[in-house]
Amino acid sequence: MGRSLRITLFVLFLVVMLVFGLTVGRQVFLKGAGESPVAAPDLSQYNTYVYEQPRPLAEFTLTNEQGETVTRDDLKGQWTFVFVGYTNCPDICPAAMANLRQTDKLLSADVPKPDYLLVTADPEHDTPEQLKAYTGFFGENFHGLTGDLETLRELAKSVSAVFVHREVDGQLLVDHSGHFALLNPEGQLQALIQPPHKPQELAQAYQRITQWAKARNPGS
Repeated sequence: MGRSLRITLFVLFLVVMLVFGLTVGRQVFLKGAGESPVAAPDLSQYNTYVYEQPRPLAEFTLTNEQGETVTRDDLKGQWTFVFVGYTNCPDICPAAMANLRQTDKLLSADVPKPDYLLVTADPEHDTPEQLKAYTGFFGENFHGLTGDLETLRELAKSVSAVFVHREVDGQLLVDHSGHFALLNPEGQLQALIQPPHKPQELAQAYQRITQWAKARNPGS
């Protein structure tokens, strides 16, 4: 073996050891700092992506189905499934809400009870009264938000959703995203769940995410 080759191999060995040492050192530092190295679960089989670091929501002031003012801080304290849609939606929204209701029934008693939030994409028609009648059909932990159109757009954007208004034969139609967003108890975006939505898989994904969050922050 030539001298230059031996030097090259030795340098590569030092580089590998340095990278390994930095990796181990980072994990020790994270543990010492109280942070968990537990990686976010791979839930691709459930069409679910979990953010390692949750994303903050846009700040907002909107109105819920009770006519009460709601801000970003009011979404703290519990896990929340968020869906962007509207009460006059002919197909996607009723199916999505029904899937959430069925998911709620499948959740075991050892996971946190979530809320379910419909963020309207049609505030002109979705008054608090309309939202109350609609969400109340699905359960007492189903809620709605309405208010300023642009504020709703920004909130939707912060959960990776969009909606577009168009008129067909004089009737308002709203094209909107079909996924669910999952907020953690800090009111931050923790996961996105793409369709097709199957209640059994939604329940399993939710259980995995909450278990991971608990293992990541055991003192919370």
